[in-house]
Amino acid sequence: MTHAIPAQRPASRARVQLLLIDPQNDFCDLPATWWGRDALSGEAVAPSLPVAGAHADMQRLAGWLRQHGAQLDAITVTLDSHQRIDIAHPGFWRTRSGDAVAPFTAITAAQVRSGEYRPVRDDDVSRVLAYLDQLEVQGRYTHMVWPVHCEVGRFGHGVHAALAEALADWQLARGQAVRHVFKGLNPWTEHYSAFLAEVPDAGDPATALNTRLLAELDAADCLIVAGEAGSHCVRASCEHLVQYLPSGRPERLVLLTDCMSPVAGFEAAQADFLQAMRAHGVRLATSTDDLSAVVTSM
Repeated sequence: MTHAIPAQRPASRARVQLLLIDPQNDFCDLPATWWGRDALSGEAVAPSLPVAGAHADMQRLAGWLRQHGAQLDAITVTLDSHQRIDIAHPGFWRTRSGDAVAPFTAITAAQVRSGEYRPVRDDDVSRVLAYLDQLEVQGRYTHMVWPVHCEVGRFGHGVHAALAEALADWQLARGQAVRHVFKGLNPWTEHYSAFLAEVPDAGDPATALNTRLLAELDAADCLIVAGEAGSHCVRASCEHLVQYLPSGRPERLVLLTDCMSPVAGFEAAQADFLQAMRAHGVRLATSTDDLSAVVTSM
């Protein structure tokens, strides 16, 4: 059952945009009745990297969108988008003995140099080391091998069903498309942020700073951010928003804190992120707050 979204927002001087970071099936702890189905085997397809609380986050977000959609001038949805072979997937790696590398394995440049871990293809060692060395110099993240996730064309790449339906209804009510942004297609670098790969690939402009997207979001007087996961992709995207928005003014950003959750084991990372954002002047709110009041108080 769907609920109507008003076609027009109330007259206001403020332009409000919504940025949804990776609200995808693979990141949601979906109940079994929400899982996909493999057409070849008939087997159920469960999310591969579920974040505890994300299903409820996305349901709250869908309800919030139906309630406040008329006040939104634009919506951007980012989609984590990977191939089976990716530097952050197990199939890219082997152990010293030639065994598969388990998901949730952290790999450092020193471990590759010692031979503890290596890429499947020997010819890739120098490129991998250059990546890991640069990643470690930046000090933002240790390289992590995740379960295969958000593989393009698969169930896990799709948007959470309740949110997808709310987004479709918003488009029909407004006669306006949602902007979708794919990130992560380059298999040589992690791409947590919506705006910049962790280590840009000089041969791939898609991994460089996305100045076009930043300019489009910079038009907002109020930019509302939600999605998954708060410890990684939401965090990295917001850090880059604060750093690179052309007009600055991070006080324009509003994070819906009950519409994001951390990856298990990274709860402290999300807490530190929210504290840092508050220190920059970013507003923290919840889906139950009065959006009109939030916007007019900025």
